[in-house]
Amino acid sequence: MTSSNIIKLVITTSIGIALGLVYGWVIDPIEYTDVPPNILREDYRADYVLMVAEAYQSDADAEIAVRRLAILGSESPALITASTLEYANSNGFTQNEITALQNLLTAMQTYQPQGINNP
Repeated sequence: MTSSNIIKLVITTSIGIALGLVYGWVIDPIEYTDVPPNILREDYRADYVLMVAEAYQSDADAEIAVRRLAILGSESPALITASTLEYANSNGFTQNEITALQNLLTAMQTYQPQGINNP
């Protein structure tokens, strides 16, 4: 291969990469809409659980809180809330937010689904 062919190859490859990046980032970028919460980043997940905790403070309905947390994955609601509480403590959440998460955690740890009879 001659040096002019190598230069042409490098130039065309560079142009192709540049055009691909422009197309992918500017002309037709991927836009995520209606994304299920179970694939959220940890900070957005924490915000979602915090919203559930704040809603629980307003309505005190553990059944609804469990359903809202269930869309975050197969982990138990108590485990989801506990990991969010750890995240909140290490990332500067306000005391009111931490209290809301603690209240939700207590509710999720003591939650018993309706219709189950314990002996």
